Amino acid sequence: MKRYKLIDTITGWVIFAIAAVVYLLTIEPTASFWDCPEFIACAYKLEVGHPPGAPFFMLVGNLFTQFTSDPTQVAKMVNAMSALMSAFTILFLFWTITHLTRKLVLSSNKTELTLGQTIAVMGCGIVGALVYTFSDTFWFSAVEAEVYAFSSMLTALVFWLILKWEDNAEKPHSEKWIILIAYIMGLSIGVHLLNLLCIPAIVLVYYYKKSENVSWKGGLGALLISFALIFILMYGIIPGFTKVGGWFELFFVNTVGLPYNAGLFIYLALLVVCIVWTLLESMRDNPHSKRVKTTFLLSLGMSGILFMGDNVLIWLILIGAAFYLVFRYKKTNIKFINLVTSCLLVILIGFSAYAIIPIRSSANPPMDENSPEDVFALASYLNREQYGETPLIYGHTYASQIERKADGSPVVVKEKKRYAKAFKKSPDEKERYVVVSTSPIYKYTNTMFFPRMHSTSHNPGFTNHMIGYRQWGGVTDPNRKPTMSENLRFFFNYQLNYMYWRYFMWNFSGRQNDIQGDGGITKGNWITGIPFIDDKVLGLGPQDNIAPDVADNKGRNIYFMLPFILGIIGIVYQLSLKEKGFKSFSIVFMLFFMTGIAIVMYLNQTPFEPRERDYAYAGSFYAFSIWVGMGVAGISLFLRKYLKNTAVATSLATVACFFVPILMAAQNWDDHDRSERYMARDTGMNYLNCVGKNGIIFCNGDNDTFPLWYLHEVEEFRTDTRACNLSYLQTEWYVDQMVRQAYESEPLPIKWPRERYASDAGSHAYILTRKEIERILQQNNIPPVSYHLYYDTNVFKDTVPLKQTMENLRTGINATPKNPFPSLDNEPIIPGNLLYLDVDTAKVKWAEFHSKPANRMYIHLGNKSVAYRQELMVLEMLTNINDDNWGRPISYAVTVDRNLYAPVANNLTLEGIAYRITPGTPLSNGVNVDVAYDLMMNKFRWGGIDKDPDIYLDVTCRNMVYTFRMYFSQLIEALINEGEKDKALAALDKCTTVMPSKAVPYGTEGLMLARAYYQLGQAEKGQALIDEISERISKNLAWFDRLTPQQMADSWIDISRNNLDPLLLISDIYQRYNKEKYQPLVDDLLERAQFYYMRGITPLGDSIVQEITNVSIRGFYSSGADSISQKMNEQNVQKTLKLMQQFNPKLLEQYDMNK
Repeated sequence: MKRYKLIDTITGWVIFAIAAVVYLLTIEPTASFWDCPEFIACAYKLEVGHPPGAPFFMLVGNLFTQFTSDPTQVAKMVNAMSALMSAFTILFLFWTITHLTRKLVLSSNKTELTLGQTIAVMGCGIVGALVYTFSDTFWFSAVEAEVYAFSSMLTALVFWLILKWEDNAEKPHSEKWIILIAYIMGLSIGVHLLNLLCIPAIVLVYYYKKSENVSWKGGLGALLISFALIFILMYGIIPGFTKVGGWFELFFVNTVGLPYNAGLFIYLALLVVCIVWTLLESMRDNPHSKRVKTTFLLSLGMSGILFMGDNVLIWLILIGAAFYLVFRYKKTNIKFINLVTSCLLVILIGFSAYAIIPIRSSANPPMDENSPEDVFALASYLNREQYGETPLIYGHTYASQIERKADGSPVVVKEKKRYAKAFKKSPDEKERYVVVSTSPIYKYTNTMFFPRMHSTSHNPGFTNHMIGYRQWGGVTDPNRKPTMSENLRFFFNYQLNYMYWRYFMWNFSGRQNDIQGDGGITKGNWITGIPFIDDKVLGLGPQDNIAPDVADNKGRNIYFMLPFILGIIGIVYQLSLKEKGFKSFSIVFMLFFMTGIAIVMYLNQTPFEPRERDYAYAGSFYAFSIWVGMGVAGISLFLRKYLKNTAVATSLATVACFFVPILMAAQNWDDHDRSERYMARDTGMNYLNCVGKNGIIFCNGDNDTFPLWYLHEVEEFRTDTRACNLSYLQTEWYVDQMVRQAYESEPLPIKWPRERYASDAGSHAYILTRKEIERILQQNNIPPVSYHLYYDTNVFKDTVPLKQTMENLRTGINATPKNPFPSLDNEPIIPGNLLYLDVDTAKVKWAEFHSKPANRMYIHLGNKSVAYRQELMVLEMLTNINDDNWGRPISYAVTVDRNLYAPVANNLTLEGIAYRITPGTPLSNGVNVDVAYDLMMNKFRWGGIDKDPDIYLDVTCRNMVYTFRMYFSQLIEALINEGEKDKALAALDKCTTVMPSKAVPYGTEGLMLARAYYQLGQAEKGQALIDEISERISKNLAWFDRLTPQQMADSWIDISRNNLDPLLLISDIYQRYNKEKYQPLVDDLLERAQFYYMRGITPLGDSIVQEITNVSIRGFYSSGADSISQKMNEQNVQKTLKLMQQFNPKLLEQYDMNK
């Protein structure tokens, strides 16, 4: 046995070394997109990230950052932590597989493995561990600073620890393994809650080892206990700790009059006393049973376990059940209480990593999301309240509306109070907590059991969600409650199949490409690499001469289903071994199910997520890799029927199966190697460089916010600027941070007192116009001469001074002008939707703005009825910046939703990839050519593709390249319009050099560059770009033409947007600059339009004939004396009209046939 353990240990560490080397070689040298920059910043300076935080990840990450003194290397250190944690995951996976396989291959009456059995066990471990090492999802997480690598390691560790306990269960003090597992579970809460899902598998191991007579009833009971443990941790200890602590805090501060946090400290002290008292009493030589049980019950109550939920009746039931189990249930002995109390203690010790969140938040660091400084804010933070709740067992559907009473008021099921520190009006005033808001939970109509289609019309993404509900659930009427059949259809088709099994097969069969999936046959599907299956079974179209957009994608990985087949063989092998095989299978299956399908049910995802979510199911793929490893033993068993020598059979099986992870490594390396990629960091630098000294840039999403925060907090780049996230600006805690100094960045120009902007009066203001008021008065037959009796005619005007309006809202004086609506009594009001600022033109430095001076700037609020805190704060900043004569630059990132900058859309000047707000009228089509030219030619960075175009760029990075090209083209167009042709040509050449098509193939933005080359007399360069794009499109369309009519109909948006639209743009370019090529292209397009019409794809045919008609009409009138061109355009119009008449006569209605 010692020899086997030595082999097992050495082999495990060799596998660890392989994984570590692979991951360290392929880590990103800086921050990645999405949450990674935020996590790195949190780790580096122990700042507070988004709820529910990851404090233990932060602490360990901070340790890794100590290994460098260079801030630019900090991200690499945290990425290296993920790489090493992932390598440890592989190590524990190897030992898990060898442990489980050894028990299967070893006969019940033997303790030593033969040589053949040892080879089989090692082969299982090696193949299974390396398959997971090179799997798509796990490798992706292993090379970036996200919590999932760390979480996977902790999951692997606790599962391996229960197997260690299994080996030592009969030895004295074996409970130490259980206590260690509990401690790791406590720590894991500070990384990610996914780790709790391995508890059922752990409990099954415990049950099988301890139970003398294993039965299905006993197994079911064990599983129910395991689910109860998960429930206790998730809904008892984690929220209960802050709930009970909040009760103490509220009592001792508000009632007793002690200072803030006194109640919390008293609670912590009492909790520790109860737990330690229980342990001391239980460890006496002659413990007093009632005293032990009483202190134990107190410990449970103080920990919050007995106060799950918000219902007093449930609390009484839990207390009663606990009393019965502790005092009346005979099997509850002192030893058991000691073990449970010890586990509770170490869980709380691990959970205590969360103390760093309020401690650091109290220091008011620049990154302090949700500002969880006190126990009430911490409770909201831990419970992720800002994200809302998703119905799981019973709840609303897309057709649900808030139920209302007869008077129209909503039916409220319950209200949750939110406490916060009271505003002190004087230093002598006592500290206390007050209710600052209540969160009502409404009663809904059209509710149902197991609601899977739950997005309501209040959700901003509702329209897109309904498209998904129709696509995957067969729903046609958004006003009708879905049937259970439709509900389950959506669950199986989308949530289970598309959002889980698709990801699963990516890892064990193959991946079509890395394009964000939307249900289409060309984006993000799983494949086998076997043409017949991919075409006929999966319905992905012909697999020969595949469209370049699919075939050339580095994310296209083919495994021929070999890992999947090996896993199925492993399952069959397990189950073939009867009772011990079934026990082993049930343990692995519970790990597989709980970390996969159970998560699918819990997340209850809506259609069209902003990114692929495969990382959430890495634990499930980990479990399947155990079966993949066992597949080697299954093949060995098969070969032993034909080969007498067991060692030869197992060796042959191991060598044969070893080619599976080799295949996966070869396929996956090119799209997992990020070693030279700097795109996220460089994008952030480009954004910040677009802002002037002490400037403000508004951002809104993860990828235009977190890289900027990372640069400020870690690399200390442009710390004179301020990145202000508009989504967060809706909250009072973020406004608190924005009005504080941050490094060299001055506070944002917000003069509202905190008691104003943090109250309900600062959360919104109603927009009420004179026109709307008079419309209502007219409906009520009020004569105009009497209007002044109903509203303040001196305040409600067609144009309203913003400065005075903000003064009223800021102070609360005259914030509610007289109006005829009783419902708006005492509500803050903006008396018009067209606001203005008077600009002191003599004091504004107009040269900085590239705009025409104007003495008045207008802000259009549109048809909104309410302006929320975010909009009010932006208006406040504009007011104060105007008072300071626009000395402080203020801009929007180009990626911000247009609706957010619509009020100032007429006063935006493009500077690189940011729109600067100007008080004047923008020149040069809204482009500040001098500033933008300097930025793009001299200051911008390009993520590394300017040096090595072979660097792998995922879809997020590629989208940023498209963005850079698009705004480069806007600069070039502005330069051409200003007659700066030399600069325009230099910018064109720069764009095509630093962002070559080899790195990211050209799309529509490439045609804008081609047109610019033509405009500058560089026809050859322009035509070269068009030829490259046309060739790619031609191959794409040739593949689409071979699809079935149904497949083509399902793909029409992809065909149009990525292929036909560029061709139509090429036709426009040819008509203007290359007439020789124009007519052949038009003829091809019209022939294609007829082809689409005949196949029933009407939208594609319509888009072609309409665009050709419009281009030809425009060409007819612009051709002047060129009779040949006129005749050609006239003939083209006749052709298109004929196609319309033949296939879609309704199109003719938009054209005047007499002309």
